Amino acid sequence: MGAQKKGASRVSEDHEDLTRVPLQAILLADSFATTFRPITLERPKVLLPLVNVPMINYTLAWLESAGVEEVFVFCCAHSKQVIDYLETSEWFSQPNFSVQTIESHNSVSAGDALRLIYERNVIHGDFVLISGDTVSNMSLTRALQEHKERRKKDNNAVMTMVIKRSKPSQITHQSRLGTDELYMAIDPTTKQLLYYEDKADHSKGAIYLDKLLLADNTSISLHNDKQDCYIDICSPEVLSLFTDNFDYQHLRRHFVKGLLVDDIMGYKIFTHEIHSSYAARIDNFRSYDTISKDIIQRWTYPLVPDVMCFENSTTKLERQGMYRASEIGQQRSAKIGPFTVIGNGTKIGDNTSISNSVIGKGCSIGANVSIEGSYIWDNVIIEDGCKLRHAIVCDGVIMKSGAVLEPGVVLSLKVVIGQQFVVPSYSKVSLFQQPTKQDSDEELEYADNSSGIVDIPPMVDTADKSNGEISELLDTQRWPTSQLGSGGIGHIWPFSEGGYDEELRHSVAPIPADKLAELIQAIDDDLELTQDGSILPPSGELKRDSNYSEDDDIEDSRDESIYFEKEVEATFLRAVHENIAVDHVVLEVNSLRLSYNRLTADCAGALFYSMMKLALETPHNSARELLQNATNVVTKWKKLLKYYLADIDEEIEVILKFEEMCLESAKEFAPLFTKIMSHLYDQEVLQEDAILRWDDEKKDADELDKVFVKQAEKFIQWLREAPEEDDDKEEESG
Repeated sequence: MGAQKKGASRVSEDHEDLTRVPLQAILLADSFATTFRPITLERPKVLLPLVNVPMINYTLAWLESAGVEEVFVFCCAHSKQVIDYLETSEWFSQPNFSVQTIESHNSVSAGDALRLIYERNVIHGDFVLISGDTVSNMSLTRALQEHKERRKKDNNAVMTMVIKRSKPSQITHQSRLGTDELYMAIDPTTKQLLYYEDKADHSKGAIYLDKLLLADNTSISLHNDKQDCYIDICSPEVLSLFTDNFDYQHLRRHFVKGLLVDDIMGYKIFTHEIHSSYAARIDNFRSYDTISKDIIQRWTYPLVPDVMCFENSTTKLERQGMYRASEIGQQRSAKIGPFTVIGNGTKIGDNTSISNSVIGKGCSIGANVSIEGSYIWDNVIIEDGCKLRHAIVCDGVIMKSGAVLEPGVVLSLKVVIGQQFVVPSYSKVSLFQQPTKQDSDEELEYADNSSGIVDIPPMVDTADKSNGEISELLDTQRWPTSQLGSGGIGHIWPFSEGGYDEELRHSVAPIPADKLAELIQAIDDDLELTQDGSILPPSGELKRDSNYSEDDDIEDSRDESIYFEKEVEATFLRAVHENIAVDHVVLEVNSLRLSYNRLTADCAGALFYSMMKLALETPHNSARELLQNATNVVTKWKKLLKYYLADIDEEIEVILKFEEMCLESAKEFAPLFTKIMSHLYDQEVLQEDAILRWDDEKKDADELDKVFVKQAEKFIQWLREAPEEDDDKEEESG
């Protein structure tokens, strides 16, 4: 009871006094989860590199830019590593931005962390609650203002959760971040959260809303297209609520759901939806991959590689989304592809190709190496002839000559892969054997010592031991080498309880084409279940959001359209660089179409855009060479494009897309518009009827919209006259 009184007294203070309190944040430097094992047995998740910068830097940079003045970093797992890093970083010397650490060796959940912070009595007003694996560029001003305005009217409004639209895939029932489908019921007028449930697969169980909930709320919006950004604006009572309820461990599963069903205290949670801003949490290896790509493609600006420079290193943005540090050694015959980041001091050998990848600092990459869609951390040695696809390779790893990493592999710190050894898909390899005891997802990674490097004997169960007890068990050993080939060191972990399918869901690798085909075959059954009335409560109607705005819908649609095009482009570039068969590319694009709820015409437009962009970014010194690039790309990939051109409307969409490109993003093509359209006609990508209908539709358009119709006038005239000539010839022969 004393805790509640203390919290209540703070709330009763004059509002003007509260506004003078520095804006504070609690940053949890521990995810209290095991999703990044085996890496997190040795290093805290917040210090893992995200596009060559430790994750926690993105969170701190955002908090500083958002106006937070005091940050309390709660450290638990590998606490010494986190504290040592922060104390030697620039964050401890920033003016008007205070970073303080709070250390605990006994907390095993977020609930424990917040109870300890409450005891320290360091939070004096509304605060931001966030974990150190979150990336955002949103402004806090509006969300904070909404929270404070609600507090003026209702002291029970204790939390505002930031959410964002993120339509889950109909195939995998996951968001693009690899998180489960999330169901929320929200009052559309007040934005109060009324229901919260995430499900791996909603077909396993229906969603039911309590009859009393429906009776008490005249209008409820049920959503499964929202992403929880895990950014919360909290009132001080949140801390006292955790103190009064020791069964609150998990922030969402216990605290949020607990408050939603508690009718006695009447505490309320509200939502704040962002639209054009970015916010996402790295929850698993798939979201690590997705957010890395978003950073490279500059969705997170200003948190991008050429701005987020630490340790006095500089990184420059070049063409095709390539970033290079100032000091790298690259042989002339090495090819660096699009959306790639190369760290300082890295050396790259002859005939090596790297694309869609992040390479850390101080790496040595030999000759004839192929790296695609992978994350290579610092001081990694990759010898000649190695192949890596969609893998994570941690600090200090050595891959001996000819070694191969199949998609989805994770190599933890200092693992050695033997010569010619092929690591199977989705394998996790570590110097530690996999723990025999499977712990809950609140389990803490207990492993720390003074050096920051941990050697734990095989099969030692550390889940219930303190850091001091573990220190007594530490012992440096070498393990049998046979598991990883000649000269290999480490253990391949067996698949977790969820098995192969679970690894697919959360991997850095795209879902394989055969698995996609299997899922697409079952899509009709899934759609039947999603449309089944049983998922809606029989006791009331869910009404449309009364605050619905067409502008919001247009903005969301525009955001999703851009994301869709970027995903299609990344898929197409991967197909180009890996020489993937057209049928497999079609499967991947189809899954994106279903995921983003797009039309076939959207796929055609996005693919054509990707093809022309590739042509533009392929080296050329003249308009003639650019034209040659474009015709080469179209000729090679016309089968893929034609798959999405089943009718005239879709062909017209391609022409309109090309017009848009020539006017906006790819003006170099403008003088070549007619020649490229003629090539599309010759290759039977565009039919005569589509071009003529495009011409007809432009008859009443503004002069500015007729630029390319006029440029193509002679070609269009030839098309109109050609059939007449053919008819005349037929009459003569008759």
